Amino acid sequence: MAFPSTPGVPSDEDQSLGTPGGKSHFAGLPSGWIDSGPVVAPGKGPQTPREHMTKPRSTRPATTKNASKAARPVSPFALTPKKPAPAQPSPGRDAKRKASPAKRAAALARTAGAAARPAALQARPAAAPRFEGGLGARINRRAADRLRNGYLWVYASDIESVELPAGGEAPALLPVADSRGLLLGTALYSPASQIALRVVSRQALDEAGWLALLAERLRAAVARRKPMLTDQSNACRLCFSEADDLPGVVADKYGDLVILQLLAKGLHTAGVREVCVRVLREELNPAAILERPDPRIREFEGLPAPDPAPLWLANPNAPVTSATFRLNGLVFQFDANSGQKTGAFLDQRANYAAAAEWAQRLGATGRALDVCCYQGGFALHLAEVCGQVTGVDSSRASLEVAERNVEANHAKIKAQVDWVEGDAFQILRDWSDAGESFDTIVLDPPAFAKSQRAVEGALRGYKELNLRALKMMRPGGLLVTCSCSHHVGWTELEACVASAAVDAHRRVRLLERRGPARDHPVVLNLPETEYLKCLVFEVE
Repeated sequence: MAFPSTPGVPSDEDQSLGTPGGKSHFAGLPSGWIDSGPVVAPGKGPQTPREHMTKPRSTRPATTKNASKAARPVSPFALTPKKPAPAQPSPGRDAKRKASPAKRAAALARTAGAAARPAALQARPAAAPRFEGGLGARINRRAADRLRNGYLWVYASDIESVELPAGGEAPALLPVADSRGLLLGTALYSPASQIALRVVSRQALDEAGWLALLAERLRAAVARRKPMLTDQSNACRLCFSEADDLPGVVADKYGDLVILQLLAKGLHTAGVREVCVRVLREELNPAAILERPDPRIREFEGLPAPDPAPLWLANPNAPVTSATFRLNGLVFQFDANSGQKTGAFLDQRANYAAAAEWAQRLGATGRALDVCCYQGGFALHLAEVCGQVTGVDSSRASLEVAERNVEANHAKIKAQVDWVEGDAFQILRDWSDAGESFDTIVLDPPAFAKSQRAVEGALRGYKELNLRALKMMRPGGLLVTCSCSHHVGWTELEACVASAAVDAHRRVRLLERRGPARDHPVVLNLPETEYLKCLVFEVE
């Protein structure tokens, strides 16, 4: 699964908000409804509305002034009558009356009582801190509302003004305020990126405070992952950027190696690297800590070329850049100098095992196909339960690693495994037209939509892959289809499969919706963290 354009990758900018037009309070009322002109009664001249509404007073019987009133029987369920509200002074003569001495004394007593109350009862909420000029950025209302709702990014198009030091390099940290000058927090600053600000604190923060906060949050993130590390799975994501409240910081563990990525301009300081290395050493004691930048993000962020030297080595005389690691009991090869992302797709770890489990449940253990297999994650897990497995990928280097992974697990794999290099769309088109058939098919393509503008084309691609797969499915077979495009939601992905099923004249039953493994948590206020979607279908 290719990592989405979330941490550090600019999102599309077409996020304009529309404001609904207001309507008059009198819209739709009959004409003349609010006419206040004279009213003409039959047989009379013009009258004012009040004269027309006036009725003659009825004659009341004479009463004796001092006559006693008969007592009315009281119901046992009658409520205690409320005391009438005190009369409000009229704007005329009553408003000009001066308070009597007794009333003035009572008012003074109330003031004295309020002054005697505890300070906690009289305290008012403190005013929000203000950003009074100096270094910092002011953002528009739309971006400010997002931040107040828990979002962490500010796009360059939402910045109204930025005050930077004259003639010097842009600072790593900037205060962020709304258009009124109310402080919203402190953010990492990326002047060349469309994601210009990434909030790291809701308070004013200097560099020392930021480094202390970085150490605290990174340590907490590692502590949350430690229970996931076992003898069967000794690889996981240690820190997941915004999902762990550390924008741009990604750390993965592969056996004894830790790979660090710093995906924002404001993170490229010696202090940040020193803190990350210290915390990772103290918490995990790895053989080596390596930094591996993403070339695409480095271009967007305007980052300098990385230093190839390891950040830390347990044995400086024996540099380590490769290792083996385990996922669900299977052994995989890792080379820090090759492969995509930080080296492997750890977010699919739980889905690897689920695919093999569902194949067994449905009895779809004959012939299996893993499309866009990369280094064989799904293929190797299916090879534990299926008789024959074929993996398809466009990268020869990835397939060579996949073959080495098969050799490393020969004791656990019973299937015949073969690899096919080529374009997945063309291969599936040729095979479906030729009448090939499979019991289990897994579709795990890269992100087709890295921006909102690319969604339409991505949906066509997802439908085409699923259509070709459904045409090759045997009755009662298993289809596992995935998307790692944040901009393609669950509804859109399911609609693609439904449309493909109609065109293929197949009926599909949804068995399960799955997301990433637990080491890639989803934060509801940060929709970019929910990028990986995995649907499991039974095909009739």
